[in-house]
Amino acid sequence: MEGAGYRVVFEKGGVYLHTSAKKHQDPDSLINGVIRVVEKDNDVLLHWAPVEEAGDSTQILFSKKDVCGGDSCTSEEEPTFDPGYEPDWAVISTVRPRPRHSEPTRGAEPSSPRGSWAFSVSLGELKSIRRSKPGLSWAYLVLVTQAGGSLPALHFHRGGTRALLRILSRYLLLASSPQDSRLYLVFPHDSSALSNSFHHLQLFDQDSSNVVSRFLQDPYSTTFSSFSRVTNFFRGALQPHPEGASPDLPPAPDDEPEPGFEVISCVELGPRPAVERAPPVTEEEWARHVGPEGRLQQVPELKARIFSGGLSPSLRREAWKFLLGYLSWEGSTEEHKAHVRKKTDEYFRMKLQWKSVSPEQERRNSLLHGYRSLIGYVQGMSDLLSPILYVTQNEVDAFWCFCGFMELVHGNFEESQETMKRQLGQLLLLLRVLDPPLCDFLDSQDSGSLCFCFRWLLIWFKREFPFPDVLRLWEVLWTGLPGPNLHLLVACAILDMERDTLMLSGFGSNEILKHINELTMKLSVEDVLMRAEALYRQLTACRELPHNVQEVLGLAPPTEPHSPSPPASPLPLSPTRAPPAPPPSADTVTQPDSSLEILPEEEEEESADS
Repeated sequence: MEGAGYRVVFEKGGVYLHTSAKKHQDPDSLINGVIRVVEKDNDVLLHWAPVEEAGDSTQILFSKKDVCGGDSCTSEEEPTFDPGYEPDWAVISTVRPRPRHSEPTRGAEPSSPRGSWAFSVSLGELKSIRRSKPGLSWAYLVLVTQAGGSLPALHFHRGGTRALLRILSRYLLLASSPQDSRLYLVFPHDSSALSNSFHHLQLFDQDSSNVVSRFLQDPYSTTFSSFSRVTNFFRGALQPHPEGASPDLPPAPDDEPEPGFEVISCVELGPRPAVERAPPVTEEEWARHVGPEGRLQQVPELKARIFSGGLSPSLRREAWKFLLGYLSWEGSTEEHKAHVRKKTDEYFRMKLQWKSVSPEQERRNSLLHGYRSLIGYVQGMSDLLSPILYVTQNEVDAFWCFCGFMELVHGNFEESQETMKRQLGQLLLLLRVLDPPLCDFLDSQDSGSLCFCFRWLLIWFKREFPFPDVLRLWEVLWTGLPGPNLHLLVACAILDMERDTLMLSGFGSNEILKHINELTMKLSVEDVLMRAEALYRQLTACRELPHNVQEVLGLAPPTEPHSPSPPASPLPLSPTRAPPAPPPSADTVTQPDSSLEILPEEEEEESADS
């Protein structure tokens, strides 16, 4: 929205003022309004007005610093507190509006008593911004000015706090306090002014003239190398000052470790590229990759074709054995036949031995008992096995292919659910970069944890697509292309397809869960895969992609060693793993046959005699 001398760069409705301190707000105490960020007369203003006045953007005024004193500013009646009310919320909700001292402007007079709550402040007057605690019914922001006063708390009933902070980060530096993660200190983007402030504070041994420019280019390294002393300054500014101490002087440095601070930045993604899917790989095309002695040639090219088009149904029975590590991509026809004979014999010997183990033997052999528990059935495994059994039509082949699949997803079935929690965290990280407004909306509806995506990740969308589409989706994911964790981008693609329905319908948490469950069998796998690949290309084209996002996509090495976990798989789920390696040969994959060496010979003879 533009006009003569002004331009609205951000606008969000459903931003309320709560004028009562009571826990249960009555309708008369809620004032619905619109928050705007406006560029006007070489300044940037933050303006809030009730809905009855919000329509006229030309009447945005500049709020001068409060110069009134004494009782003239406190003539309003003090609010009555509810003893059972949460203190933190009560303090936020009882902030009274600061009087506006501005030059009279035609049309600026409030049209109703609620108009007296409207305010407008220059971004240069802001000192800090405080966010609400997670879990409150509505997210809110409290803005504190350089004069020390607080503006009325802004309650975002329809989300939008992160969107507003991202817009403000275009004009200001927002530094998270090391003492309170919900408090952001505000600094101007004027590098010369900020550097000059640091110079006068004498916080650096070296020349501070280029501190801000280095900080904006590389915030992390500059923070931990050159800004270590700033933390002490912030800590002193945010802690209560002892009696007689001057609040303007930074405290003496101490020997405690300094946590540093983060800078909120807005990741600007480029346009999303167009992606087209290719036709499936046919038996004739597969045959062209078979060389002398039956060895597959140009395997990377073949995998890329499977990723872009999938496999024809008649080819899956053979190709899936390679994709799941049952057969080696480098082996010859004779080597494959020998390997299949070996694995067939191994399977039936293992099956026979499992049947021959008596409860008494299992009780006496703790290793055997633990291993049986380890490979025991967990709910959801049948969803993974049934498509494999349908395609292979062979018990032995299905078992070893299933073992290969479990090498990829066995962490999903851990009792601790650490792997699932990590994947949900990675999914949220990707979604925050791809679609911040959607994240804001989900947060506002108590759905920001993305728990409604749990089933998607647990069994790789087995119940979300029709059966033929599941076969196509899995064989694409098994290629490991274009990088690890493509299944997370598939989830992002589905949410991206449904974002308008979720946000425009005003769904609450229950409605969101219901809508996601009702997507079952209504999704097109080709549309989802195209969008997932487009999201990947859009992310990888961003030069300022955060390092942790690069880790999730396999574009950067991990910043720290990964915690002990089950053996790595061709498609690692953790962002701290290196990019995927070629699938291991079947001989090197750990298979569940160690029980053949666990039972002592004496116990085997006793079992045979019995």
